[in-house]
Amino acid sequence: MPRIQGHPVPALFPDAGPVSVMLFGEAPGPRGADQSGLPFWGDGAGITVYRALAATGRAEVPDAAWVDWDGARFKALGLAPRLLGTALSNAYPACPTKDGEHFHAPSNKDLLAPANLARLVSELTRASQGVTSPLRVIAFGKRAEWVLLRLEGAPPFELHALPHPSAQGLLQAAPGKGKGLRLEDLRGDWMARLETLLCPDPDAPLDLR
Repeated sequence: MPRIQGHPVPALFPDAGPVSVMLFGEAPGPRGADQSGLPFWGDGAGITVYRALAATGRAEVPDAAWVDWDGARFKALGLAPRLLGTALSNAYPACPTKDGEHFHAPSNKDLLAPANLARLVSELTRASQGVTSPLRVIAFGKRAEWVLLRLEGAPPFELHALPHPSAQGLLQAAPGKGKGLRLEDLRGDWMARLETLLCPDPDAPLDLR
């Protein structure tokens, strides 16, 4: 695995148009966003996120991306998604690491650092511009939900939480810690839940262009 860069990964916004939904992960993954520089782009858990975004018309993903889901490859080939009505970010902006090789979850101190809180408020403020109803925010995992509930000075937003889409996150959140359940089934159920939040009214097709 490539050495962790540890550079901040900025939020990703659509090229144009308002934002109605913003997704927050925990932190950039070592093989994905840390290498590609784009939220969830190449992360092992991110492939399910982008599949749901593509299925609901909220992202256009190059066909070549599905062949080998890897952040360093995406950067080398110049592959990037195009978002529609949706913004992506993380509760912590850089891949947390102590040795440059291993990921560790961001601490409370990391998440509550004044600079990080100011960044989150700024991103939510940008995403809320030009919309009349509160922004729909979806947090992946308890850490992202935890810090978003502690923000002060952010515009009003409607917070929803899903388990982290990593294998560990899905198993921990499943009944009986996932004992006797297939991981692929858990991923499918999680993706269906995300699609419902991305397009809450299935009879009202999205018009995000």
